[in-house]
Amino acid sequence: MTPEIAYAVAAMVFYGLGDFIYKRAAAAGIRADHFLVVQAWIFCPLIILYALVTHTLVLKPAGLWGSLAGVFVFIGFYNFIRSLATGSVSTNAAIFRLNFVVTAVLAIGFLGEPLTVSKVAGLVLALFATWLLLGAHDPNAPARDAARRSLILVLLATLAFGAATFFHTVGLRQGASPETLVAGQAVLFMPLAMVFLYLVEGKIRPAPATWPYAATAAVLLLIAFLFLLSALTHGQASVLVPIAQMGFVVTATFGIVFLKEPFNLRKAAGLVAALAALAVLAAS
Repeated sequence: MTPEIAYAVAAMVFYGLGDFIYKRAAAAGIRADHFLVVQAWIFCPLIILYALVTHTLVLKPAGLWGSLAGVFVFIGFYNFIRSLATGSVSTNAAIFRLNFVVTAVLAIGFLGEPLTVSKVAGLVLALFATWLLLGAHDPNAPARDAARRSLILVLLATLAFGAATFFHTVGLRQGASPETLVAGQAVLFMPLAMVFLYLVEGKIRPAPATWPYAATAAVLLLIAFLFLLSALTHGQASVLVPIAQMGFVVTATFGIVFLKEPFNLRKAAGLVAALAALAVLAAS
């Protein structure tokens, strides 16, 4: 196993655990805007401190790609957390982590990464998996309208997060370090989350119950982002991002085992198709 593949697999595990924490927070009634503010308060100083200690914070124009990514990461996480309020984590996390399709298409189209038969097959399998998962909802869901809103939110989150990873990749190609890009992301993400909460509530005072969930997610995501960007420093986004986004398998497994979410034939087929897509792309 090459170092970049190992980094991508590590990112996969931590992204999956982070998504599971999001669902637990949603189930506990934690609001998405409260969650993201606390997550940002923990994430931002941690990444800056880490980058300073490791001497990897290098201020250069390429680091601004990380800040642009921060806007899209906020949009992605906000809508993903909101989608979990009524959606199944084993389904929504799988759809959300298929954001690698967006990243792969952008990397092939704008960064000149090769388009091979295996990559095309992987993307087709990923789209097929998404279609299967769209029909794999809990039959006991409270309302069809709520399920539809959940799907719209998670699809918006998927598009936004895929674009964010592409912007990180562009920054890496222009010479920015992974730590600089993640710090740039955090520096814009934190005020954006705070302003959004203030506009909604007229104050910035997250509920105390938010802290355990958001702090845990912040640490998990910090590790995941650093592993993924370290992988992308040495390899193709259209190959490594799919591996990292296989974290939905971790999330879905936890959701089915610990939250007793339903597991039907269509959901099983969707997960198998998604795994097949990731395997094909990783081997390309």
